[in-house]
Amino acid sequence: VQLVESGGGLVQAGGSLTLSCAVSGFTEYGFEHYAIGWFRQAPGKEREGISCVYNGDGSTFYSEAVKGRFTISSDIAKNTVTLQMTGLKPEDTAVYTCAADFSPGSVLGLSYMPASWYESWGRGTQVTVAS
Repeated sequence: VQLVESGGGLVQAGGSLTLSCAVSGFTEYGFEHYAIGWFRQAPGKEREGISCVYNGDGSTFYSEAVKGRFTISSDIAKNTVTLQMTGLKPEDTAVYTCAADFSPGSVLGLSYMPASWYESWGRGTQVTVAS
């Protein structure tokens, strides 16, 4: 499958941004069989998984870094996943990338998001939070 992110940009601290991930190129199995995750990587830091949603049951995961500030949602009809980011902080500055994981089952109970589970990746979108 192919993933394309949009919605990145420059925002002041405390502000909000909404990222979208459009997914296409399904063959035998459709969007509902995938988990879509958001990862971010800041300069000089390792990539971290921050949120994901499994379309099969609507379960979601948030890392501690974003819990309570970011909200992930999936539109099955539009094959799109949205990440609403509020209360942005300068430390949220990073390249944000969405990725697809085929048929993982519920993501409830996850303690972290292994990037190795995800088979397909977008190119990323830059989010910069000014202090």
